[in-house]
Amino acid sequence: MTLAAALAEAIGVATGTPCPPLTLRPIGGGDINRAFRASGGAHAWFVKTNRAERLPMFEAEAAALHALAATDSVRVPRPLCSGVAAGPAFLVLEYLDLRGHGDAARLGEQLARLHRAAQARPEGAQFGWAHDNWIGSTPQPNGWRHDWIAFWREQRLGHQLKLAAQNGYGGALQRDGEALMVRLDGFFVGYRPTPSLLHGDLWGGNHGYLADGTCEPACPSGHGKPESPCGTPVIFDSAIYVGDRECDLAMSELFGGFAPAFYAAYREAWPLDPGYAVRKTLYNLYHILNHANLFGGGYAAQAQRMLSQLLAQLR
Repeated sequence: MTLAAALAEAIGVATGTPCPPLTLRPIGGGDINRAFRASGGAHAWFVKTNRAERLPMFEAEAAALHALAATDSVRVPRPLCSGVAAGPAFLVLEYLDLRGHGDAARLGEQLARLHRAAQARPEGAQFGWAHDNWIGSTPQPNGWRHDWIAFWREQRLGHQLKLAAQNGYGGALQRDGEALMVRLDGFFVGYRPTPSLLHGDLWGGNHGYLADGTCEPACPSGHGKPESPCGTPVIFDSAIYVGDRECDLAMSELFGGFAPAFYAAYREAWPLDPGYAVRKTLYNLYHILNHANLFGGGYAAQAQRMLSQLLAQLR
C-alpha cells in the first residue's frame, strides 16, 4: 500500500467518512519531519511523516495541540489522527492556509490569556507536564516539580549540558555551565514565577495568520494597508509544559522576533517583571544549547558567550 493510500484509510477511519484518493504535495520549511499537503476531493490536510520510531513524538504533539485548544485562547491546527502507515510514522492535522503577517496585537493578547489558563496539576506540583515530550527532535524531560529553579537547573539547562558533553562540547562550556547552575538563585531575587501553560518553542517560525481579516489604516499591528490580510493568529509545533511565562517571551525574541505590536499588547495585558531583561538570556540559553546539540555550527560558541554574559551579571 502506498503512503497516500494508507493515509486515506487512516483519515477515513478518523472521520467516519470514506476518504477519496489523496494527492500528496511536499511542503518545505521543516528541519526534522517531512511535510505534505494531502488533498482529496474538496478536503485538505497537513501531514507530517518521520521514521516509525518517531510516532511518540507525533502523539505528544497531538496531545499538546489538544491541551492548547482546550484553553480557548490561541488558535491551533486541530489534530485528526496519527499512527504508522506504509513504513513511516505520521501525524494528520487540519490544513490551514497561513500568511506571515496578521493581527500581531491579537496574538500578544491571546498569549497572555494562554499563560493565565488554569491547569490541573498533581497536588503540590507547580512546574512540568504530565509526560515528557520533545524540543525539536531532542527529548524534553517534564517531570513535575514544586521548585522552578530546580526544574530549570535539572530538567532544562542540566539536561542540555549533559547532551552537549556527549556531543563533544566540554571544556569552558561545561565549566561555566556548572558555575551558572550553582548560582541560578541569583536571577530570581524578588521574583517568583507564576506557573503558566507555555507553548514552549515559540520562535517566529511557529506562528502564522489566517487570511480572514482586512487590515485597516489604524491597525495596531502596524500594516495600515487595506489590501493586506490581517487575520487570526495561529501557533503550532509546541513543546508544551507549565513553566515561567517569560520563557515563551524570551524564545519569541530569538531568530528575528515578532512584530512590535505583539510585545506591546502582551505587556498591556500582563506586564513583565523588570528582571526579564536579564532572565531572557538565561531562558534562551536552553534553546541555543539545544541547537548546538541538534545542528552544531556556531551555536556552541553562542552558548558560551551567553554563559559568560550571565555569569558577569552575577558578579
